[in-house]
Amino acid sequence: MAFIKELCNDKYEIVTKFKHIQIREATIVSEGTASKGYTELSRSFHRRTLTSDMDVSGESTEIQALAGALWTDEVKQAWLDHEAEEPNGDGN
Repeated sequence: MAFIKELCNDKYEIVTKFKHIQIREATIVSEGTASKGYTELSRSFHRRTLTSDMDVSGESTEIQALAGALWTDEVKQAWLDHEAEEPNGDGN
């Protein structure tokens, strides 16, 4: 029997008027064999959020395509303007 650890982005959400991309990453641990199949033993999640001022060149092609479609010049500028207005700069 073998253990397999799989990492995958299993959910994308577009949140806020600034078109932030929220990504849910799943870590799945399974046990079994290729011939008999695998049984999932555990699954855990981690979330992260990308904003239009971030570099997405290291992200998957799916994420790059989402960013390219959603992050228009107007959205990018609105986010930068919003960040500049925030007294603590945390964007909330």
